[in-house]
Amino acid sequence: MSELKLAKLPDRTPVKITIVVSPELNRSLAAYAEAYRQSYGETEKVSELIPFILEHFLDTDRQFKGKARTLSRSDRTTSAKA
Repeated sequence: MSELKLAKLPDRTPVKITIVVSPELNRSLAAYAEAYRQSYGETEKVSELIPFILEHFLDTDRQFKGKARTLSRSDRTTSAKA
């Protein structure tokens, strides 16, 4: 079968991760949620904001993005050999 322009969709199954944060980080996250409410007029739980905060952090970390690209290429090479 020929390949489509759209690659196979990645696994989209949500993964629940439990973390423990310092009281200081908890206060900062609560303050961020309040700043979000003031900026957008909508209240969001800290637990709802954290995935987007982490995603944005990873997307804007240039050094990580370079390493992630390298790792991604090696994963494709390994899976292509299988």
